[in-house]
Amino acid sequence: MDWVALRLSLELAAWTVAILLPIGIFLGRFLAWRQFRGKGVVEALLALPLVLPPTVIGYYLLVGFGQQSALGQFYQSLFGHGLVFTFQGLVLASVLVNLPFAVQPMQRAFEAIPPEVREAAACCGMAPWRVLTRIELPLAWPGILTAMVLSFAHTLGEFGVVLMVGGSIPGETKTVAIAIYDRVQAFDDEAAGRMSALLLLISLVTIGISYVLGNRAAARRRHG
Repeated sequence: MDWVALRLSLELAAWTVAILLPIGIFLGRFLAWRQFRGKGVVEALLALPLVLPPTVIGYYLLVGFGQQSALGQFYQSLFGHGLVFTFQGLVLASVLVNLPFAVQPMQRAFEAIPPEVREAAACCGMAPWRVLTRIELPLAWPGILTAMVLSFAHTLGEFGVVLMVGGSIPGETKTVAIAIYDRVQAFDDEAAGRMSALLLLISLVTIGISYVLGNRAAARRRHG
């Protein structure tokens, strides 16, 4: 069992979820309630990672993060090293790849909130930030939870983008998905099987917890 690779995967997933949580809430809420020219284009761009092959996404991210790109040169000037083949590069790539998994469930959750609820809160004199924290977020909580779980689980299992952007540097970019691939390539089926089973168990537990919490939240709304 490659515990270092597992720890790296869990750390990557945790960072991805932590960064995507505020981004997903902002974008999901904005897209749910705002109508503007080009909204369909924005939604299509956000959904691209769902349909593009991971290697294609990984290639464009590799080019975009490289030292010949503006982003790569800017990052190099700030931190003294590039983004490619670093954990920081993996985090940024993971955030971009998981955008649809975070934004779409939150957008649907905010769309399900009746406009009358927000209008009533505004008529009562509640500040916008209080409407968000006291009304909108509790009502959208199941969708937010789903988004976090999907982003976490997808990050754990991501292979193509991780391999393209991060490579397979032990302790730096070698995630558990890469470790499983390496063990299969080395004909070490026993180790690959153990790591795959553990990854499956973590994913099942994570999804199970999300269902339990989501059902409890729905039950509280019905009886509240």
